[in-house]
Amino acid sequence: MDHEWDFAFLLGQRDFILRGILGTFRLAITCVLAGTVLGLVFAAARLSRFAALRLLGTCYVEFFRNIPVLVQILWCYFAIPIMTGAQPGPFVAAATAVSLYAGAYMAEIFRSGIQSIEKGQWDAARAIGFGYLGQMRYVVLPQALRSIVPPLTNQVMELVKTTAIASTIAYGEVLYSAKVLSDQEFRPIESYTAVGVFFIIVLAVVSLFSSLLERRLRRHG
Repeated sequence: MDHEWDFAFLLGQRDFILRGILGTFRLAITCVLAGTVLGLVFAAARLSRFAALRLLGTCYVEFFRNIPVLVQILWCYFAIPIMTGAQPGPFVAAATAVSLYAGAYMAEIFRSGIQSIEKGQWDAARAIGFGYLGQMRYVVLPQALRSIVPPLTNQVMELVKTTAIASTIAYGEVLYSAKVLSDQEFRPIESYTAVGVFFIIVLAVVSLFSSLLERRLRRHG
């Protein structure tokens, strides 16, 4: 059946679409920042000389990596109210679930990057008086960053795409906005095509930024 493409209705709904775009950015930025912090904390735990911390880090990573993120979002949104009597909003539920999920993957990225640094670098940092945090901040992480930028970029891109799953609990991100418009205007092809174009543009920008960062790190290596 022939279909007449018509994107004009999107212009009339630009305020509604903009709210969805901002919702996507809000969720993605929150999850990237929270996932990065969690990743660093649990990467350090997995590399700790204390067995209890290593076990804690391993349990966190294996638990959240092996549960689909959709299940985690639905659990946070529907199970927490039953268990606690407190109903988290769609944003809180989605941000919590996706951040925990992202942190598990980022922990492994940071761990592999830190382990790639030669033991001599740690010894040299210790010899000039740095404690563990100083070694990490001034010596290890700046060097590890060069090797973790590519996998970290891939994880961030996956994380941005994962935010679309929040539409399942009616969080107002871009896919949810497209679904509402599709139902109202009977234009699913145009609505979901626009969502695809949006993600292509956003992820192309992320990829470009990552490439520029990699080149800068190589120049100043």
